[in-house]
Amino acid sequence: MIVLANRQNKKIFADFDQALIWSVTLLLCLGLVMVYSASIVIAEAQFGENRSNHYLIRHSLYLSVGLLFGFVAFQVPLVIWQKYATYPVLFVGLLLVLVLVPAIGIEVNGSRRWLSLYVVNLQPSEFMKLFMVIYAADYAIRRSADVDSFFKGFLPMLVVISVVGVLLLLEPDFGAFVVVTVLALCILFLGGFSLKIFAGLIVSMGFGLYALILSSPYRLDRIVAFMDPWADPFGKGYQLSHALIAFGRGEWLGVGLGSSVEKQFYLPEAHTDFLLAVLAEELGFVGVVVVIMLFVWLVYRAFVIGRRAAKLECHFAALVAQGIGIWIGVQALINMGVNMGVLPTKGLTLPLMSFGGSSIVANCIALAILIRVDWENRQRLRGKLV
Repeated sequence: MIVLANRQNKKIFADFDQALIWSVTLLLCLGLVMVYSASIVIAEAQFGENRSNHYLIRHSLYLSVGLLFGFVAFQVPLVIWQKYATYPVLFVGLLLVLVLVPAIGIEVNGSRRWLSLYVVNLQPSEFMKLFMVIYAADYAIRRSADVDSFFKGFLPMLVVISVVGVLLLLEPDFGAFVVVTVLALCILFLGGFSLKIFAGLIVSMGFGLYALILSSPYRLDRIVAFMDPWADPFGKGYQLSHALIAFGRGEWLGVGLGSSVEKQFYLPEAHTDFLLAVLAEELGFVGVVVVIMLFVWLVYRAFVIGRRAAKLECHFAALVAQGIGIWIGVQALINMGVNMGVLPTKGLTLPLMSFGGSSIVANCIALAILIRVDWENRQRLRGKLV
């Protein structure tokens, strides 16, 4: 009986990319630990000493919901995702419109990004990242004959990106706008669209980003603070200066789990946007390197899975897998860059780790789809799936 059970377990594990699953599991578990550590002080201040685990409980619930939705998403074949790729984007686009309605959307810290579901708040922009990957992959396949045409091939997608971008900028959510735009363009690039079109677009986007920064005082302030946070450490450079202090205090091995000083009301958003800074203070350089390597490995496995799907002539699945890898990689890179002072401050969470229900659920669904791509690849190689 034991031998049969072991064989069965090996067969189950052989159906999945174990390296991918372990990297995701480690990131989720480490995120759970760090969210608890980073949020204890603020939870006690907000809800009392008996509720120090408030954010831990909520994050655990979000993670449970995310895993449940991920399990459901895994059951859906890639052909179904491709067939109905347009509808989720339209639905989330409608939600982005509703967010902007004062009587419906919830405003926090000057940004209107959430819809109330009474028990929790929903952030549609997180799901737009996921469904833009699927839509852009489907679009690249459908327009494969027009990859060298700007008007037939590229312009319709550019209109979609522009509409979504305007809705995100109206919230405003510049970070989500950047991620969604990069995702769509990268997938089109991987889909074989003309390099000349992309070269011209990158130049025009550079001017556009410059205009957006100059047209918004708060964005310009963030750029100024990013250039020299110590010029105004108690004002514009407050967040970044304290994030850098946290990194400096961590040194090689950190001050110890739970012993961060910066999370004690010095570093704003310690359990969300600046979770990595707390991790750096408590686990040091070694802890940060481990996190970076786990993300690098996850992105690498996503591209390996995508390349395998392409060899099996499953081009939609290949673009989806690589698009998910780009999404996780780009958002992690931006969040890490912000925490380390390499990039201007942006309201983007660290994927799979930061506190946030919509982010965790969207990440879990995306990774479940990635695992589904890998599973279908393996089934085709065995002749069990056409």
